[in-house]
Amino acid sequence: MKFGRLREKMVSTQIEARGIYDQRVLEAMRKVPRHFFVSEALQDQAYGDFPLPIGEGQTISQPYIVAEMTQALELTEDDRVLEIGTGSGYQTAILAELVHRVYTIERVRKLLITARKILDQLKYHNVVAKCSDGTLGWPEESPFEAIIVTAGAPKIPDAFVEQLTVGGRLVIPAGNRFSQALLKVVKHEDGVRQINLGGCRFVKLIGNNGWKEE
Repeated sequence: MKFGRLREKMVSTQIEARGIYDQRVLEAMRKVPRHFFVSEALQDQAYGDFPLPIGEGQTISQPYIVAEMTQALELTEDDRVLEIGTGSGYQTAILAELVHRVYTIERVRKLLITARKILDQLKYHNVVAKCSDGTLGWPEESPFEAIIVTAGAPKIPDAFVEQLTVGGRLVIPAGNRFSQALLKVVKHEDGVRQINLGGCRFVKLIGNNGWKEE
């Protein structure tokens, strides 16, 4: 009951109050138990207005950012979505509430194993996951109606645009190592249209088409 109240407060004060209007996204945020996706020691902070560490130098994103990125994808229940950076699995679960199938890639095997266990426990059977270099996308399963990237890239990898359907949407943070712009990219027959959704800060997108490991 406590976590249910905290989750409802999170949605009303952090998400709806800041202008997130997509009712399907709001319902998903109300439903998914965010506290499952952090360590037991951090569960009481799970619904706070901030990111939290999940180990391996990674974080679970601030709830508002999860909602903003998800809304920007303009998802329908028939969509196939590619997620780059499974992390805790929380964003994955939100997507799984909204679409036909989620394909998610995580380069850190330990994180992927933990996330997969939680997703299975919550019965999200429409999630396909693999441990790989997410910056390459998942060409074998493309094209996708939507792609979401949960780490900051130095630029938009061509592979992501190539793996979108015409009319497909990509949401990605891009910029330098310390701050990025949250970009929405829509693919058209004659190219792409790009919208800047505002400033943000994510962990680095590591891989062949991202930042190099230090």
